[in-house]
Amino acid sequence: MSADGKGPAAGGGETHGIAASTTRLAALKTLGEVFRAAGIATAQRDARLLLLDAAGLSHPDLIRAPREALGPRVAAKLASHVSRRLTREPVARILGEWEFWSLPFTLSPATLVPRPDSETVVAAALLALKDRRKTGRGVRVLDLGVGSGCLLVALLHEMPEATGVGADVSPEALETARFNAARNGVGDRAAFVESDWGRAIEGRFDCIVSNPPYIANAVIDGLEPEVRVHDPRLALAGGPDGLAAYRAIADALPALMAPGAVVALEIGSDQDVSVTELFRQRGFEVEGPFADFGSRPRALVIRATASA
Repeated sequence: MSADGKGPAAGGGETHGIAASTTRLAALKTLGEVFRAAGIATAQRDARLLLLDAAGLSHPDLIRAPREALGPRVAAKLASHVSRRLTREPVARILGEWEFWSLPFTLSPATLVPRPDSETVVAAALLALKDRRKTGRGVRVLDLGVGSGCLLVALLHEMPEATGVGADVSPEALETARFNAARNGVGDRAAFVESDWGRAIEGRFDCIVSNPPYIANAVIDGLEPEVRVHDPRLALAGGPDGLAAYRAIADALPALMAPGAVVALEIGSDQDVSVTELFRQRGFEVEGPFADFGSRPRALVIRATASA
């Protein structure tokens, strides 16, 4: 396969059995085998997503015409996609977007790829707000470390009466989040502020969410290349013990929480005890952990104590 991805169309280089005459079905089978041989756990899923993107198809299109030949243009684009994936670039980065909470999110180098595990934070926040939402009163949401905007946008999408603020230290991330809010129809209810956690945020909020960096610095270099190479280190590095961001958030919360506010935080799967203890030592009540799709601890809900 040529570095510029034109091998299958031009007939040169390593093609992995993909050519203009290859059918869609045969391409799926071949690429699944290629990715499995490379040790990619999501081989068949990746093959399908990259083929759909290269061919500009929906899944029903593929089902309706699986034996149609790729053609030169699609074969060349698919070759480029495959070449990038074999370097362990994530499919989401290749596609430039990813789905979260059934909504599309454009990515940038400054943002994490939204992960299904983080939907636990949205679900936990909505559950904690259940009584407040029944009143019909608008909820004011703050997303600390907004990244792509996935948490904030999902919550605003679920609560049409809500407004929100997304805060991030990265201007590029803020621009991406702003774009995604508009893309998903909630841009008129969202504002974005450059801030190191809560330092530049004014006002108080009914719901605060965050997926902070929580990986211990020394662990990052041992992560899979999809994360280690392609996710922004700023969004991963949680300090020597992985808890630095939680300490900063805990310090900021008293000035940010409205009466009765709920805070939903993502945690590492081995951090439920340590993060719970951190917030309880600072006088907060902690609920959870709430489990992700793999039954691992993934979110906590924080509230001010009744006496606070």
